[in-house]
Amino acid sequence: MQTHLVRCFGASPGHGNMALVIEGGPATPDARQALARAQPYPACVFFDAGPDGAVIADYYYPHARSPLCLHATLGAAQVLFGRAGQAPQEIVLSTAMRGQALLLRREGEDYFVALQAQPVPALALDAALAAWLLDQPGLILASTPVLASVGSPKLLIEVPERATLHALRPPLERIVAWSREHGVNGCYVLWRSGEHTYEGRNFNHLDPAMEDRATGVAAGALAAHLGRTITVHQGGALGAPCLIRTRFEGNLILVGGRAEAVNGY
Repeated sequence: MQTHLVRCFGASPGHGNMALVIEGGPATPDARQALARAQPYPACVFFDAGPDGAVIADYYYPHARSPLCLHATLGAAQVLFGRAGQAPQEIVLSTAMRGQALLLRREGEDYFVALQAQPVPALALDAALAAWLLDQPGLILASTPVLASVGSPKLLIEVPERATLHALRPPLERIVAWSREHGVNGCYVLWRSGEHTYEGRNFNHLDPAMEDRATGVAAGALAAHLGRTITVHQGGALGAPCLIRTRFEGNLILVGGRAEAVNGY
């Protein structure tokens, strides 16, 4: 088994959200889940061989398998482009759970994943649900909660103040249980810091210490919902400032940022 540890979406060198990329690891979902649970990282991605030498990516959080994790995909891109050398500027891989095709690009020191908006469950959403999930009675929102997806549905909850965002300590078991029941990948709480910039926090882990430093699927989902290019900051309050960039090319949404191998791992 060969493993690669990659810092993803870091706002500067030495920062980012950790992803463990695994080649030649265990083959069964149960064994992969056990390995992911034993790691101190928020996400693992396992490589499998597909038809014609294509790579299939299988994503695991410590507590659950996921259809898509973009920071782990950025880690996969760093490994794959590093192996391919200087020639290719695009690589295609597919996801294990849904067979979603992911186009990976390298642009200087940054890597991008090209995606499209995906269907989401039809659920009744309102401020009361958001307040209950976050355990914030009387919570005031800046907009109505929405579901959006570029491959892994997120419940987007916008609050009007940065202080509210940073003060959240929600009941994670409640969020995870609701998410599993409804086919959603947790809550992404966000604050609009500028005309095209946001700051966010992601709640989809059971352990508060595993809170994501950067959540690419949420930034992509938000861009898809808004229909415009945005930049998302995340992880600063956790000591790992991250920066997620998005842009549109036709019907494609590109989500990306830095991906840096951890030397000596």
